[in-house]
This record gives sequence, C-alpha cells and structure tokens, in this order.
Amino acid sequence: MYCLPVEKIDSFFEAVASKQKLYLPVTNSSKKANFELWEKGKVLSDELKTVRSAKDFFFPKAERLVNYKVNGKEIVVEDPRKEVEDFVVFGVRACDAKSFEVIDAVYLNMTPVDTYYKNRREHGTVITLACNEPAQTCFCSTYKLDAANPAGDVSCWKADGKFYFEANTEKGKALIEAVKGVLADGDAKAVEECKKQITEKVEKLPFAHLDLSKLEKHEMLKMFNSKIWDQISEACLGCGTCTYVCPTCMCFDVRDFKKNDGSVEQVRCWDSCMYNDFTQMAAENPRHTQKERSRQRFMHKLMYYPMAHENVFACVGCGRCLESCPVNMNIVKVIKAYNESEE
Repeated sequence: MYCLPVEKIDSFFEAVASKQKLYLPVTNSSKKANFELWEKGKVLSDELKTVRSAKDFFFPKAERLVNYKVNGKEIVVEDPRKEVEDFVVFGVRACDAKSFEVIDAVYLNMTPVDTYYKNRREHGTVITLACNEPAQTCFCSTYKLDAANPAGDVSCWKADGKFYFEANTEKGKALIEAVKGVLADGDAKAVEECKKQITEKVEKLPFAHLDLSKLEKHEMLKMFNSKIWDQISEACLGCGTCTYVCPTCMCFDVRDFKKNDGSVEQVRCWDSCMYNDFTQMAAENPRHTQKERSRQRFMHKLMYYPMAHENVFACVGCGRCLESCPVNMNIVKVIKAYNESEE
C-alpha cells in the first residue's frame, strides 16, 4: 500500500497525466461535479457523486459506428474508429465501478462482443475512491456493494490527511509502479479505521437494507401483473432523466445522418425505454402507455437482468435517480411498493 499527503495529490495527478490522459471529478459553477480531463489548475471535487456516471468513458453518449457512401453500384465503407489511447479515470465510486461489471456482462460476455466498448475497457484504468461521506440517497449496500472497499484497478482511500492507494489488478499494479516515485509506503491501520467509519455510516442510511427477498424469488409474471404499476407510473413524465444519469442503463439507438458530400454517417446514441418511440417498429410501438414503459424499466433492473445474469441486479444503488427525477419516482419506491403489495 502506498500513500501521499492530501495537499500533494496534484503531484500524483501530474505523474499519471505524464504517462496517459487522466480524468477526475471537477465541480462546475453550478456546484455539480462531472468528469473532466485533468490539467494544472483543475481541482478534485469534494462532491460525492458526478451528475453523470463514469460509464461515459466506455459507453459514450454518442459515437460514430461507420461511414458509407454509395457511388452507383459501388458502396464504400469506412470504419471511423481510431485506436483509443490509454487513459485513467480517478475518483470512481464503488457503485459506478460495479456498474461496469453489469454492462460487461452484456457487451463483453455475450456474443457478439461489442468491439467499440471492448476497446475502451481495455485501454481504461479505473482508480476508485471510497465514500467517506455517503449520501442519504445511497443504497449500494442493498446489493452487497461495499463503499469502503470500492474495487477497481486501484482502490483509493482518503484518511488521516493522506490518500492511500492499493492496486487490485495487473493494470493497476502497472500504473502504481509507473508513478510510485511520488508515493511513499502507507500504513494500512489508517485505512482500516477509515473503512470502519464508512461502514458505520452506511449502516445508518435510510435505504441501507432494502428487502429484496420477494424479488429474488423470480416470480416474473406476478411482478409483471402487479397492481403497483398503475400508481407508480401515474406521475411519470417520460423525460428519461433517470436513464441518462443511471450508470447501468445501456440501451441505444442507431441513426443515419446524410452529409453534404452524399456520404452517410451512422451514429450510436443513448436511448431511453421511457420514451414513447423507444423500440418503435414499422407497425407500431409495442408499449403504448407510460405504465408499460415504466414497468419495462424497473422490471429489467429488478427481474429480467438478474434472471439472465446469475441473480445480479441491474441497479447499483447510486441514488442518482432519487436525486434527479422531477416527480420523485424511483427504484426505491418500486421495491417498497412491491414488498407491500398483496399479490
């Protein structure tokens, strides 16, 4: 384990940035944090969470897939991808680190492999940061995530006036080895005390231990036909905010844009199951109402995904949907409503 004083963290950032691009949470003028490319003068945010998750680095909001042009009977196809440079993301919380595994299960561990996503995952190194002050909206412990042990390629803790680092993977070890000149040997006692304090705080959170036992029975049709959906979807605006801030949402659309030279640029962009044109087909949309769309979103997180992926829920308890929904509709309310239902 290595460490350095909090006031010298910029020396660590500079050392990393000299090897590869470095991104970290930075607070903007609205007092919100988002990941930005580090350069001298950029200050690590004290905010617990970024508005959008670190998912963006591996599954960006929009990316070009292919360019093509038709010349008579000839079709010219161009792959617009360029080799992704190695990069480091610092300050990823345990919930976001877990979200990568949720998406990996779909884009890497199923056939066909998503080569765009795979390329970014291979080039990215994730440095996580333990949550010293978890928020009241956090409920990662419901899914047995540990905010005190955030995983990643390198785990980092802020304790006793220092940042402590511990490499977990070969990528993490290579990174620490490359910059250890600015680090000193660290005492694990301070980290253990930090972990203890974080765990105690998490245990006191209002949603720390939501009951998932009813969901774990995998009674899919029972949940699908539950009466809870009428009430839960009643206020939904279909704005899609919850899906855009969610670290595990991975739905996308593919659109073609014709350029001035006659060529066509095909772009993959995020989509939302809360939109009325989501999965629109030539005949119609299979989900006509907001009730059906809301049910689809939460059934996928809590039932469909875990049934297909060894009981792993497609929610990591980050709390972003609790904080951002304009009508306070969120997955915690769904879990509680289903637990209290008599069906």
